[in-house]
Amino acid sequence: MTGPNTVLARTPLYQWHAAHGGRLVDFAGWEMPVQYTSIVEEHTATREAATLFDVSHMGRLRFDGPGAAAFLDLLLTRKVVGLGFGKVRYALMCNLGGGILDDVLVYHLADEHGRPFHWLVVNASNREKIIAWVERHLPDAQDVTYADHTTATAMIAVQGPRALEITREALGLDLHTLGNYTALVTTIHGETGLASRTGYTGEDGCELVVPASIAVDVWQELFDVGQPHGLKPAGLGARDTLRLEAAMPLYGHELTENINPIQAGLGFAVNLKGRTFLGHDAITIASQDKNLPRRVGLELASRRVPREHCPVLRADASQANVGEVTSGTFSPTFKKSIAMAYVSPDCAAVGTPLVVDIRGKQEPAKVVELPFYQRPR
Repeated sequence: MTGPNTVLARTPLYQWHAAHGGRLVDFAGWEMPVQYTSIVEEHTATREAATLFDVSHMGRLRFDGPGAAAFLDLLLTRKVVGLGFGKVRYALMCNLGGGILDDVLVYHLADEHGRPFHWLVVNASNREKIIAWVERHLPDAQDVTYADHTTATAMIAVQGPRALEITREALGLDLHTLGNYTALVTTIHGETGLASRTGYTGEDGCELVVPASIAVDVWQELFDVGQPHGLKPAGLGARDTLRLEAAMPLYGHELTENINPIQAGLGFAVNLKGRTFLGHDAITIASQDKNLPRRVGLELASRRVPREHCPVLRADASQANVGEVTSGTFSPTFKKSIAMAYVSPDCAAVGTPLVVDIRGKQEPAKVVELPFYQRPR
């Protein structure tokens, strides 16, 4: 928790944000730009051209040693043993009760000396919790070490249909042949860095991890080259509206320690068969429970924006409470109000009419298919 006397952490790009009009806010203990101009303008630039996001606040952990894959396999819902070089997997880290501690990305890479290692990207708000969970279980592991590289590096996301073109022109880094959910160790601005293609906006693009010492140079080069192509710097506000349109869950909203992966609609990120991991048995039981609330998408008839915790009601005379909103926004792309919510399973079918109570006023809504937005292929 942060308070009035808390000293916020700053990314290597903090001074650039402050000098270029970034409105800085406390996000998970980091002083981060929420926007530069307007959320809608930055959102639209991502959909139509490209944007730069500073995501250096996210945790970056490196695992080395011949036992690293087996150790991560025990912690994560997705198989790590056998993950090919250059591959990235979305996975969940759960407690013994099957509740989600965090959603993460796990990479299998080889460094510039050819040594294999695994890389774990975790949410900023959960970094200390995940490190504590790792260290709690590390004494039982063999032949594995880990190190926190968060403050020694910066992470820059270039997102949008022109992102890869700009990255190639600015840095001489051609990532067009790098597949989705793949990564590589490469040279960026003369230093060893990491490039991946995972995204969190629903658009094409890449992420670059570089030493903190060259972060501003890399960012500035991308900015200078990208501006004529319509690139803009973007803050966390647009990142949130973009991920919501793409129906990507956000920890603390759609994902918590009281929600399991199955009800969150993340069964694709859980490998139950032929292995065990922390939370395995509880998730197996939960997968057979047909009464748990389910994550759904909602489209509202009005332009009023549903916020987190707004009650979701039946649309019939009973007006019974069947769930609550976890995230909502007015979609800049579709010009309508949308939300994600957890509702009782009998109300989860696409097309089901519902009502969202927004500050005492009941607004008609319906369940729609997720994601709201899919980029043109």
